[in-house]
Amino acid sequence: MTFLNIAFPATSAIPVAEMAISSVIAAARPLLGVGILATMLVVFKPMITGMLRAALVVMKPRMTREQKNASRNLRNILTIRRIASDLDATSPNMAAELRALAARA
Repeated sequence: MTFLNIAFPATSAIPVAEMAISSVIAAARPLLGVGILATMLVVFKPMITGMLRAALVVMKPRMTREQKNASRNLRNILTIRRIASDLDATSPNMAAELRALAARA
């Protein structure tokens, strides 16, 4: 410790302060980046969700009403036939009626 350190204490404190400031800035830089990213996501959320929905429609288009009805009818017919095959052993008349109903649908 020299006489100049006693006369000018700021000169001995500057390196310590620079090290402390640099460590604070090094710790704050990632937090600042994450904050900016979060802000951008919040600001552009409607645009991002719209783009994701458009990409989803391109990859998997929606079914038309006729396609939905046809799919529902096929599912119902298959369900009726499955029930009819379950009833074959216990009630053959009921199974035959169910098969006839499935054939009409």
